[in-house]
Amino acid sequence: MAVQDIVIAGGGLAGATAAKTLRAEGFTGRVTVVGAEHHHPYLRPPLSKEYLLGKAAEDAVPVVPEGWYAENDVGLLLGVRVTALRPKERTVELADGSTLAYGSLLLATGATPRHLPLPGSDLAGVSTFRTLDDSRRLRSRLADGGKKVVMVGSGWIGMELAAAAAAYGNSVTLLGLEDIPLAGAIGPELGLFFRGLHEANGVSFRLPASAKEITGKDGAASGLITDTGELLPADIVIIAVGVVPDTALAGAAGLALDNGILTDSSLRTSEPGIYAAGDVANALHPFTGRHHRSEHWSNALNGGKVAAKAMLGQDAMLSTIPYFYTDQFDVSMEYSGFPTLAAGTEPVIRGSLEAKEFIAFWQRDSRVVAGMSVNWPRKTQPGAQKTIKALISARTPVPAERLADHSAGLDQLLPEPA
Repeated sequence: MAVQDIVIAGGGLAGATAAKTLRAEGFTGRVTVVGAEHHHPYLRPPLSKEYLLGKAAEDAVPVVPEGWYAENDVGLLLGVRVTALRPKERTVELADGSTLAYGSLLLATGATPRHLPLPGSDLAGVSTFRTLDDSRRLRSRLADGGKKVVMVGSGWIGMELAAAAAAYGNSVTLLGLEDIPLAGAIGPELGLFFRGLHEANGVSFRLPASAKEITGKDGAASGLITDTGELLPADIVIIAVGVVPDTALAGAAGLALDNGILTDSSLRTSEPGIYAAGDVANALHPFTGRHHRSEHWSNALNGGKVAAKAMLGQDAMLSTIPYFYTDQFDVSMEYSGFPTLAAGTEPVIRGSLEAKEFIAFWQRDSRVVAGMSVNWPRKTQPGAQKTIKALISARTPVPAERLADHSAGLDQLLPEPA
């Protein structure tokens, strides 16, 4: 083993971005990416949006072109799992019994869908949603329309999948444990906005409600019984009730865990030479001084870059403001900020919910901590997300009335340069 050998356990966006960054930064040592799936590393957001809706081809999904790995001398082991980690020996064991030695190791093992132990969950037509193969199968079943779809889960993925299913002309019923969908993420007012959007497009809700049993006929799903005893006819049942960080490797090796793998702001774990990035990492954020675990693509993208630079001895920190987006029906939304800081606060609205064109600002102690733009007119008032991130970073109090004042330009919200 050369001291500079780097192994990346995980073939997703964080792992592929780390490999790309290592080469971009001039690293010439051996880099090996180990991915459990048989696909080249790909982007997950399109799976529940553009790709699922047939608006993006499969060539839009890979993180980098498939030929990039060979061209840049990056080893890529697909369909292979890392089964054991030995920090003292600085080796990892693979499912085929072989071992890889490393000087630095990146754990980018991601997360796995949370399963519900329901009677009938093994019937044909019942699935969770996480992978490219999941999206392929679901698209082929939804595309012709006319199906009865029951969605279990009222989070972002559940709402996106419900929107896609309805857009194909299927009958969709959505169950969730909240009284209002997405209320835990963005509060009741904006949760009701998204519920109204879905209902206007034919989606029915059962809230709060949970699944008790999936019924079947001839080995395939035929319905779902809720905890209230209601039988919902179903050709397709999708369970989207969140994910669990895949910490098995790290836990077995004795790394510090807490809602993921604990890291510092440079994504170093409790073991020397081992880093973690993406969905699995619960990283210390320098802005809040707290640990945050994010399951959004921007965290994987930026985390891969930071981990790679940190492994090369650079002074790199994961200090970017968290960001994600969603597309549902005719609504395009972008969100920047810290949901944990925004929780329990009332949003300040600039624009009109009725017109489906607005920005929501969340404040704590009069300082903006998060912001969400919906169908904001980029041509006439550009830079909504840039402004939101700048307001968060500035930590400067801004009167709520000023945030809501549509007559003032977004640039006028920012503090004067020192």
